[in-house]
Amino acid sequence: MARTREQRGEQETKAAAAKVKKTGKPAGGARGGITAPVTPSPDLAEIVGKDALPRSEVTSKIWEYIKKNDLQNPADKREIVPDETLAKVLGKNKVTMFEMTKLVSQHLK
Repeated sequence: MARTREQRGEQETKAAAAKVKKTGKPAGGARGGITAPVTPSPDLAEIVGKDALPRSEVTSKIWEYIKKNDLQNPADKREIVPDETLAKVLGKNKVTMFEMTKLVSQHLK
């Protein structure tokens, strides 16, 4: 007989609770890669804040900043024309949205 999603969830929760009780350590979960908290550099902190946050949240906040300050090229929305603050992070006067992620990663620890 197939388990429902609720049954599967309950069983996984019980298994995680048992593991925590047995090892004394908190359940792992997804805290690596894009969800791992990172600390922004001082230049990047001007845009996203100084607190540690996941890479996905850093990217979201950068896009909020870009849209709020109208930094996308109107002719080609994939292209970003940074203002003075964002240029400190990107190091260029024009980048594509694909380059942006690579350049921002240099400002994360």
